[in-house]
Amino acid sequence: MRRFPAPTDTVTPRQPRGQERVITGNRQTSWAAFADAFVAEDETLRWARDRAHEAGLRSVSPGTGAALRMLAATVDAKAVAEIGTGTGVSGIHLLHGMRPDGVLTTVDPEPERQQFARQAFRAAGFASNRARFIPGRALDVLPRLADAGYDLVFCDGDRLESLDYLAESLRLLRPGGLVAFEGVFADGRTVDSGPQPAEVTRLRELLRAVRESQELVPSLLPVGDGLLCAVKR
Repeated sequence: MRRFPAPTDTVTPRQPRGQERVITGNRQTSWAAFADAFVAEDETLRWARDRAHEAGLRSVSPGTGAALRMLAATVDAKAVAEIGTGTGVSGIHLLHGMRPDGVLTTVDPEPERQQFARQAFRAAGFASNRARFIPGRALDVLPRLADAGYDLVFCDGDRLESLDYLAESLRLLRPGGLVAFEGVFADGRTVDSGPQPAEVTRLRELLRAVRESQELVPSLLPVGDGLLCAVKR
């Protein structure tokens, strides 16, 4: 009969390498920080983040960006609509996940921000015809976009308009398309029982509407400041 070595109480741990060492070296690292470090961002994304910081804008976290990239790839996105161009951080992630012939339609009320995004997209290696920039208020622009013409709609705009974005997204998405809302945790205020401003109240209404909708299959991803996702049936 074959004899096996007796078990021991000591286990030699596998040594982490490279990026893995960075994110496992500090025992106090939060899960959010772990998720942010899991997919490394390149110099172009860091440049776009710096421009956002200088402009006083809050861009999506690296973990949220990685999730957006994966979601775009999951639906094999050829047409994506983005509410809130910013300086291009989320747009770069979306474009990386989209098909090589995909087009990102991105809307923002500040044309100056979109100029930064143009530079960032170009630096990231995307041809100019991969993105369509539309300056203007989202609720003025979205009604002009085609019914059922989009595979994914990403919403990172005015929180007070969230329910309106949801209604427009349901019209814009094809069956099987996906809608995503950034920042639904509102720095923890969404689940805080104390009095909250109107934008937090609106986010709670959005969460309830998505969860209870018969047209959507929802999920809430705990990356960044909360990413609410739902697939249109």
